[in-house]
Amino acid sequence: MADIEKVRELLKSLEASSVEELEIETESLKLRVKFKRGEATATAVEKVPATTNVEVVKEPEAEKKPEENYFIVESPMVGTFYRAPAPGAEPFVKEGDYVEKGQTLCIIEALKVMNEIESEVSGIVRKILAENGQPVEYGQPLFYIEPK
Repeated sequence: MADIEKVRELLKSLEASSVEELEIETESLKLRVKFKRGEATATAVEKVPATTNVEVVKEPEAEKKPEENYFIVESPMVGTFYRAPAPGAEPFVKEGDYVEKGQTLCIIEALKVMNEIESEVSGIVRKILAENGQPVEYGQPLFYIEPK
């Protein structure tokens, strides 16, 4: 509880200052405060009792894991991810598209070689996790496919 009191005192002393944003992190607490025209809003990773002038909310969880029934297409190599066969061309697949086993999903360029990555299952592309032109690592998830 002493930590909470210290945070309250600090926030109270900063209300009149020109500080716009403050981030505090300890072993048991992570607090981010943004001051706006005399008001403060805060984001906390762990529960912290709110003071009268601070709104404390939990940070949204990191990306939730896909449903258990999704097939995850992972990068088989380190390289550059491309969604289309050429610049300006239509992407191989879009979210919501139905794909057949063996259908090309993307290209990964590695050592100046264009490697077509094919779907290992038939199903619906639920999420594309890499951006066009983005470097990808070996084993990095690229697509979530719901098998059908």
